[in-house]
Order: sequence, then structure tokens, then C-alpha cells
Amino acid sequence: MGSKLKSYIRALREMLESGEPLENVPEIKRELLSEIQFWQHERFVHLIVMFLFAILTMAVFMVFIFAPTIPMAILFVSLLVLLVPYIKHYFVLENGVQSLYVMYEEIVRRTTVADVRCIPEEYGIRIPQIKKN
Repeated sequence: MGSKLKSYIRALREMLESGEPLENVPEIKRELLSEIQFWQHERFVHLIVMFLFAILTMAVFMVFIFAPTIPMAILFVSLLVLLVPYIKHYFVLENGVQSLYVMYEEIVRRTTVADVRCIPEEYGIRIPQIKKN
């Protein structure tokens, strides 16, 4: 899933950084919002799974602390080894969705007559523009 998200972001970034005027903007925005919704759902599911997996890992660790046995140590190390890729994958999903937000903002910024921002700067939140070459 991470490679699919990365390739989609790469293709979208190339389209935005090309400097050419965007064609069929409503369709691009609709597709991007659909992708954002899909990846938000994916990210939420992985957050729940990662959170439950982390709780299970900590529970096994607590059992190991109070009753140290070899099988518990093996189980704990196994869960810990599996938890690291879960965290890495969630990190990729989180950053990917944030990148999609920024790209959507860039499309909205380019296609509106006035400089309309979805998030006011007065709250201290700034969305960086994509660099143009």
C-alpha cells in the first residue's frame, strides 16, 4: 500500500510542478478528494491495528516482567519485531495523506481567482506551496 500511495503522490507532484495549466480541474479535484478519503480510511484502520498491537506487546511485556519465562521472552521479542514495521507503515500513510492535503490546497490555490485559504493563517497553521522549478 505504501508504494501505491508514493507513486500516486509522485505522479500528482510531477503534474503540479510541470508548470503547465491544469486541465479538467473539477475532475482532478474530485479524484484527489476520493483518493484522500480512501487513504484516510486506510490510515485510520492501520492506526487502530497498530494501537491494539502495541497494547498487546505491552501486555506481554508486563507478563514477562512478573513471570519471566523463555516462551514469554520469545513472544515479546516477536511482537516487538512486528510492531516496528507497523509503525513504519503508519508513518508512511500519515505523511502521504498530509502530502495529499498540501497538493489539494495547491490545486485550490491555483484555480481560484482570489487567494482563498481553507485554513486561516491567524491560527498559526501554514500550508507550504509546492516549489516551482
